[in-house]
Formats: sequence, C-alpha cells, structure tokens
Amino acid sequence: MARLLLLFLPGLVAICAVHGIFMDRLASRKLCADDECVYTISLARAQEDYSAPDCRFINVKKGQWIYVYSKLVKENEAGEFWAGSVYGNQPEDEMGTVGYFPSNLVREQHVYQEATKEVPTTDIDFFCE
Repeated sequence: MARLLLLFLPGLVAICAVHGIFMDRLASRKLCADDECVYTISLARAQEDYSAPDCRFINVKKGQWIYVYSKLVKENEAGEFWAGSVYGNQPEDEMGTVGYFPSNLVREQHVYQEATKEVPTTDIDFFCE
C-alpha cells in the first residue's frame, strides 16, 4: 500500500507517494550537530564488515568511509547505533546508502562538528522503502 508523505522544506511543500513501512524505533532521542540533523558530525572508517539485519540498517565493508549524521541515544539494553551514509571505493559499493550501523563498528577519523543537540526521533527516522 502506498503511503503519502508530506515533506516540509524551507519555502517548499512536497507530497510524495511512497511504498514502504514504518519500522520499530531504535531510540526515542538522537544527538546531532544541528536542530534538523542535516550537518555531518564526522567521517568514520569501518573496522569490520557488517550485514544489515533489516532495511533500517546499512551493509558496511571493512575500510569503507561513513559520513555520520546522528547518534541515537542509547536506551535500556539496546545497542548504540549511529546513522550515516556509506561510501566505498567502487561505484557498486552502495554509494550514498543511508542507514544505521553499530557505533562500535567504526573509528571516527575526523570530527567536523560535535553532536551536542539532542532531538526526538520521529517515525520517518525508521521508515524503510
């Protein structure tokens, strides 16, 4: 079943018909560099391979670069996950794929901005197409 998403961008409203599912939330809050979580926090390098368990996550290969955009605030016994986009050395290495990955999978190589803004997560943070 197609869902309608209403996206608000400065000076723009877009209505998109999308196919997908809203998955369970991994956390209720996240840390970002800004209030909208659009600025890159850091650049990290994967220390090992990781296979995504579902569509909220990204597959990562050892050595891939990941731009980190937010860090979920750990709750209860949940793991600590960050959100980012994967970039590989080859075009077929999931260029630009965005999703979650375990924070202990990577080593931050360069911090652009500190993740000091704590904001609530929303349903769209865990939407899968």
